[in-house]
Amino acid sequence: MRTLRLGRAFRPFRRLAFLLAIPLVSALPSGARADGNPGYDRPGLGFTPAVLRAGDVTWEQGLPDWSRADGASQYAADTLLRLGLGGPLELQLGTSYQRMAAAGIDHDGRGDSSLGMKFALPASGTFSWGLLGSVEFTDGARAFRNPRRQYLLGADFNWQWNTRNTAALYLENVRSGGRDSRLLAVNDGYAFSGRLSGYVEAAVQHAAGTGAGSMAGAGLAWLVTPRVQLDGSFRHRLGGHADLWEAGLGVSVYFGR
Repeated sequence: MRTLRLGRAFRPFRRLAFLLAIPLVSALPSGARADGNPGYDRPGLGFTPAVLRAGDVTWEQGLPDWSRADGASQYAADTLLRLGLGGPLELQLGTSYQRMAAAGIDHDGRGDSSLGMKFALPASGTFSWGLLGSVEFTDGARAFRNPRRQYLLGADFNWQWNTRNTAALYLENVRSGGRDSRLLAVNDGYAFSGRLSGYVEAAVQHAAGTGAGSMAGAGLAWLVTPRVQLDGSFRHRLGGHADLWEAGLGVSVYFGR
């Protein structure tokens, strides 16, 4: 039995990170967020309660995200494509490349794909909210495939206290095989400048088959250019059944007009 070395575990992701540097080089000069860009769903739990304009596209990519539980580490380069449909609707397509690292285990391959729809009306004063529904299929590699389809319904509520400080509440239910897993998260965000922001968050969850747990974490998001955001985040288990650690790096690129 052997333990997968960290360098080997990250080898496929190094190539991915190099390819993702291309849009960074060709992006716009530094400055405020591009007109029409409502923001990104990375990082953190929940999503931005706003949708893209019709025809606009955003690509959000993990570089990768990492989690550790029960002595095993899992790396996931999650890919999310968002497409504005017009009005209050946005289409989302997701997939991932994953690697499992543990003693005696060496698995990698594509994760399940997902299809989602976000609904969000324009903000009313300092308050905004949105709904996200998605289905995750069972089409990934055998080692990472869910036994049944998963259906997610999430709701995100956002309060803009002032020009720098926001608060958010996220509710999520995932149903699979007739059983439900639920999550509730609260988030407090702060804009240090027009380009750098951070947040802290805490969450409780009840996963079908494992029970309840809680976690807390923080993250940063940096607008490298008006169209490109880099992010980093982490979470740690506070108690119960949850991943011991979760962390991630990511890049998001806006391709709107």
